[in-house]
Amino acid sequence: MINKESPIPIYYQLQEHLKTKIENGELKSGDPIPSEREMAEKYEISRMTVRQAVNNLVNEGLLTRSKGRGTFVADKKIEQPLMKLTGFSEDMKRRGIEPGSKLISFDVIKASKKVSKHLNINEGDSVYQISRLRLGDGDPMAYEVSYLPEKRITKIPEDNIRGSLYSFIEECLGLKIERAIQTLEPSFATALESDMLTIEKGSPVLLLERTTFLHDDVPIEYVKSIYRGDRYKFIAEMRR
Repeated sequence: MINKESPIPIYYQLQEHLKTKIENGELKSGDPIPSEREMAEKYEISRMTVRQAVNNLVNEGLLTRSKGRGTFVADKKIEQPLMKLTGFSEDMKRRGIEPGSKLISFDVIKASKKVSKHLNINEGDSVYQISRLRLGDGDPMAYEVSYLPEKRITKIPEDNIRGSLYSFIEECLGLKIERAIQTLEPSFATALESDMLTIEKGSPVLLLERTTFLHDDVPIEYVKSIYRGDRYKFIAEMRR
């Protein structure tokens, strides 16, 4: 409960109080939380203090706002290991979640300097650019843009790009994926990303960039993925 005599800031006390209710199941996924006014009156604190606590929990991904409806307990985050090379579809299936994709665009373009560096090709070489919205049980999870070198993949049937690209590369093309190099950093949703992921512009997201290599160390894909910060967390196991 709130202790106004404590040196611990009141907003932080309220934040931890709400977090405890979520963690022990008193507040479940999808449950609405009381309004700012209701909590301010209940705990006899300012609405600004309540707002700060709630904003922090939204940024942590424990709460989510819905325009015109209020603030709710967010769905439990999906945990994805950083040290294991899996595609989105594989990862969803492993968790009992039905993967899906919505194709946004599919073009052949000239590789930019950045893309050509990742794929070890010449700037201006032709690459497939595939933009997709990745779904889990029908809900938007990630927005990704993939680049594949045309000189290494002569044709990609549209049916194949709606599913797992890794499966297409290995099962249809007979190529062996060996490893990947990826980076992960926090970011904020742009206008386009927020529209795709049905979140507010500026919401916290996770930016993942990955270059995937075949068994002969030839790059086969470079992908930039934007994951919803309220639905995902990445885990790395470290040993000494």
